[in-house]
Amino acid sequence: MKKLIVLLVAALAATGARADNKLVIKGSDTLGAKFVPTLKEAYSAKNPGVSFEIAAEGSTTGIAAVIDGTAQIGMSSRRATAVEDSAASAKGVTLKPMIVAYDGIGIVVNAGNPIQQLTKRQVEQIFAGDITDWSAVGGNPGKISMYTRNTSSGTYKDFKDLAMSKRDYAMSSQKMAGNEQIAAEVAKNPNGIGYVGMAYIAVEGVKVLAVNKILPTKETVKNTTYPYSRPTFYYTNGAPAGEAAKFLEFTLGDEGQKIAEKVGFVSIR
Repeated sequence: MKKLIVLLVAALAATGARADNKLVIKGSDTLGAKFVPTLKEAYSAKNPGVSFEIAAEGSTTGIAAVIDGTAQIGMSSRRATAVEDSAASAKGVTLKPMIVAYDGIGIVVNAGNPIQQLTKRQVEQIFAGDITDWSAVGGNPGKISMYTRNTSSGTYKDFKDLAMSKRDYAMSSQKMAGNEQIAAEVAKNPNGIGYVGMAYIAVEGVKVLAVNKILPTKETVKNTTYPYSRPTFYYTNGAPAGEAAKFLEFTLGDEGQKIAEKVGFVSIR
């Protein structure tokens, strides 16, 4: 009997150790499709005892997961809203944002589209539905097919704020789950247009447009001359602790920021 109790205690202790070494990260597709998985691979090589659960389903889901305690880190391409801050406070949670990289939202069209640039006003008019044919902006005649992120996406909200004067998207917009899906749809649609994070602009079959004669590059995003520049975040409940704190430190360190640059983001350094 005594031996059985000892075995049970040992098993529970082992389970607890495994739980402590599991890092659950949820949220932004912009961060979670390339950047964070690449960080995870590099981190795991140095910390083989750590397990990960990464779910990239939109910034809203990441912030909600931190609030309800189902993730230690919430990835977000936008800042938390006042409503989210209030919901967190009601549960005794303090949402703490940390900038982990800078990004630029690139306007992408099919590679065969002759258009090379748009003005900020034209971008707003296209995505709001005021302009519906490419001929109105100097392109070949054809109905514009518009692809946007879905409503749980931080990029969906950021783009409304940065590019559309907070106007609603056109009813004809087609909502996609992630950056890669938007790029894929635009690549196969000669009349397609969409927006993606910088890590997704170098996709075969698409090209990125200059906006007000400025392309999204590391330089223009860092100095914010590109009009759709923005920070990206990790959110935690108060100061991060344990494995979450170590992973944040790794993300912000030399190796983590080199990974940010490698996959298409702009380092915070």
